[in-house]
Amino acid sequence: DYGNQLDDTAHDYLNRVRNGAQRLGILIDEILQLSRVNRSELVLENVDLAELARSVFEEIREGDTERQVEFVLEDNLQVQGDARLLRLMLENLIGNAWKFTAREEKARISFGRMREDPEILYIQDNGVGFNMNHAGKLFGAFQRLHRLTDFPGTGVGLATVQRIIHRHGGKIWANAEEGVGATFYFTLSKAGQIPIQ
Repeated sequence: DYGNQLDDTAHDYLNRVRNGAQRLGILIDEILQLSRVNRSELVLENVDLAELARSVFEEIREGDTERQVEFVLEDNLQVQGDARLLRLMLENLIGNAWKFTAREEKARISFGRMREDPEILYIQDNGVGFNMNHAGKLFGAFQRLHRLTDFPGTGVGLATVQRIIHRHGGKIWANAEEGVGATFYFTLSKAGQIPIQ
């Protein structure tokens, strides 16, 4: 009602407040999601991570139709786990790969198993990568390796991913090179060996 009474400076302040409130809302949602990962009961079932990843990738692509990203997906990535949490894990990992390849003319995201050790799965991209000297910060909540002005985000996603993988009795680590891309490796416990928490 008072919009026409505000000058340009007041409109600028109002927009800053609105944007800050939106960022705060997203951060609160992600913190709540992180806390629920630890408290929710695992519902174990056979899950095809390839099928989940395909669905996640298509949802991300539909939200950003301007980009052309090649998605290389190995079929039949069967695991046992909680499908809801594993989907959240893939949303974060594939979402990060999508975000950090945004400057690539020929962006590529790959998901599969390591040939040398099929227990190890990976998600790889040809994006901006990161300095491995800072890899120890990757999975901490509110940690960022890139400036917010360069890439949006709250710094909670990889902490959520790590907790989901730990809940499934696995581990996660990464390898990257600045300007070349990043690969996130992870394991999940073998079927029947997932600790019930």
